[in-house]
Amino acid sequence: MSRTESILKIAKETINSESKAIANLANLVDADFADAVELIYKSKGRVIITGIGKSAIIANKIVATLNSTGTPSVFMHAADAIHGDLGLILKDDVVICISKSGNTPEIKVLVPLIKNGPNKMIAITGNVESFLGQQADHILNAYVEKEVCPNNLAPTTSTTAQLVIGDALAICLLDLRGFSSKDFAKYHPGGALGKKLYLRVSDLSSLNMKPMVTLNTSIKQVIIEITEKMLGVTAVVENDKIVGIITDGDLRRMLSKNVDMTKLYAKDIMSPNPKRIDNNAMAVDAMELMETFGISQLLVEENEKYAGVVHLHDLVKEGII
Repeated sequence: MSRTESILKIAKETINSESKAIANLANLVDADFADAVELIYKSKGRVIITGIGKSAIIANKIVATLNSTGTPSVFMHAADAIHGDLGLILKDDVVICISKSGNTPEIKVLVPLIKNGPNKMIAITGNVESFLGQQADHILNAYVEKEVCPNNLAPTTSTTAQLVIGDALAICLLDLRGFSSKDFAKYHPGGALGKKLYLRVSDLSSLNMKPMVTLNTSIKQVIIEITEKMLGVTAVVENDKIVGIITDGDLRRMLSKNVDMTKLYAKDIMSPNPKRIDNNAMAVDAMELMETFGISQLLVEENEKYAGVVHLHDLVKEGII
């Protein structure tokens, strides 16, 4: 077997092994999971998630997922907690403690300190009979038979299981809160995903110049208008309404025909009934139209009147594409 074949074999075995372990988690989800979700949903405080080692890294990811889907969360490192960070926990907060074994020294020190307060504690652990499992108010079972590491040592399958449990928790809470795409956009205003959900055509076209000619504009003036407005296109307008479009390509095709430019007007080379979009439409809809028709610009309308141009480059600049 070549080195390439060996690498691919190990990679496939790793993926298959972890996928089977994750699939088995569905059999471990019980009423305690539902109770934990309800506890967080009804809480007036935040979710404090703690762990150590690789579990701490997973805790950070779950915190990020919960925050972005409407459940305020804070990460607290288990080792730092016993050296002052316990002050992060407020009286209405719910604490989630993540540990594969549930018996690490840090967990054994931290858990009683949490239990001394008024806070409810949820465990994500692969050992429900552990110290953590016995002390928790609710247990989210993240049991895996073994790590995919050939020595059964490096946290691999177990951390993947913890992550999936966290995702399941977040999605259940998202559903209970009726968290919509508009809510998602509110929490992701700077990212491409958020922009797809809130950025409108008018937000882009309003930043561009507004190329415009009439039916009887000379070809010389059409060229000047397209050049000055730098969008590679101009609308042909009559009574504020779009009647046609002229692009750089139209001009090149005209020049290749060796015609007398002094006798041509916009109406002679324009394309009638061009593709257009309302200024209140989402920017992502403009992207889809451009992709569907293989074009780089769309004319924009407001109340059926010409309002400007949105260009493919605008969408690229904003990260929509």
